[in-house]
Amino acid sequence: MVVIVVVCHAGNLAEARTLCHHAGIEEETPISRALTTASDHIDRLNAAIGRSAAWLALVIVLLQFGLVIARYVFSLGSIWLTETVVYANAALFLLASAWTLRTGGHVRVDVFYAHASARRRALIDLLGSLLLLLPFALVLLALSVPYAARSWAILERSQEASGLPLVFLLKTFIPVFAALMALQGVAQAARAFTALGQR
Repeated sequence: MVVIVVVCHAGNLAEARTLCHHAGIEEETPISRALTTASDHIDRLNAAIGRSAAWLALVIVLLQFGLVIARYVFSLGSIWLTETVVYANAALFLLASAWTLRTGGHVRVDVFYAHASARRRALIDLLGSLLLLLPFALVLLALSVPYAARSWAILERSQEASGLPLVFLLKTFIPVFAALMALQGVAQAARAFTALGQR
């Protein structure tokens, strides 16, 4: 097996992409450069949040393991710890979804996409982002902000007496999820638009 490594020396990510990735391709226009830079910033934000949230998977496994041992070995239960697992699970999926979208980890119906040319894939990504992802994310954001705000207004807590007093925080993850997905949709659309602009 032969591994080829290309190393570029550049001051920043956008410059490295220009030197390595677009070698031999016509020079980027100011608009495409701006779109690429904005997309890179969004990608870095979502990657940082997603990588941080990914540690919650370990928290979920350890807490759930502890709960099972406590229940079946010592006949002990904890609503507080059970709700903590639910909160961590919600945070993991809602905060890491945009990063997962960026890395291609979401389920994709591969009828047209798998064998399409790079240009057709860019068109599918652009239309999917503009017509499906962004409208969904923006509607969800518009509906979930008042929902979370009402919960914050009363500092909503668990209905269980010994549950977590942080339901308002759990509900906040919904508009955060919508905002991160909308941002990633903008980045995806920008990249697709840039790709379509290249010959």
